[in-house]
Amino acid sequence: MANIKHKQTIETTYKMLNLMTLSRSHSSVKILLSNYSTFRLSSIVSRRGRCVILMRNNFLFLFMSIKLTQSENVQTYFCTFTCKNWLQLFQITNLYDEIYKWFNILINKGNEIEGFVIMPNHLHLLIFVNKEDNINMLLANGKRFLAYEIVKRLESQQRFEILQQLQMAVTAKEKARKKKHRVFEVSSDIKPCYTEKFLLQKLNYIHNNPVNDKWKLASLPEEYFHSSAAFYIVNQEHPCIRITHWKDVGSNNASST
Repeated sequence: MANIKHKQTIETTYKMLNLMTLSRSHSSVKILLSNYSTFRLSSIVSRRGRCVILMRNNFLFLFMSIKLTQSENVQTYFCTFTCKNWLQLFQITNLYDEIYKWFNILINKGNEIEGFVIMPNHLHLLIFVNKEDNINMLLANGKRFLAYEIVKRLESQQRFEILQQLQMAVTAKEKARKKKHRVFEVSSDIKPCYTEKFLLQKLNYIHNNPVNDKWKLASLPEEYFHSSAAFYIVNQEHPCIRITHWKDVGSNNASST
């Protein structure tokens, strides 16, 4: 811990943070304050970009975003990606078979599916990634694979109004690279599962997604076919992919914080 003597330390801290690549995953640094600190306790001292400096009980908390890499001791990730403009492209094109095909490609490469749900316009995935793969690359390749099939099926269905929306979403830079359609939102949400509590929270969220008030796709989580809920709740294997129970993939080895 570093002793804080004046507010200039905050600027020094920001200079240190600017050396880091920022992403969505959050961590915090706790710095002990001296007794004569002029900061007001239990308040936000400063906020810049994705970094927040918060005072509480004579401690300065720096909440920041940091880039997580495969070299870190974590192999289970909670991932989400969404169709462009929240269009229900998975449902419109009945893409579920292709998504299961992609899941099986991941499994055949030595990765393990711990949980999932495929919604009409987005999907959530809990995946244990083998050390030879990179989660960002896996998702990028998967989205490319699925986007191609979505466009193909929309063309076959003559859904020209949707294809036009996807064409209009392509940026000038993407057009220069010969990209014709923007099928998914640009970024994917990737969160490492450091703890059992966090993993189970996400697994529960995944399984309850289809039955919440917004969707109401099933009465009970285990009744929704495109989900791992039945595997966990009624011990029923999924007919399309092999699900690995989260306890059986070694995720506890990566649950330290």
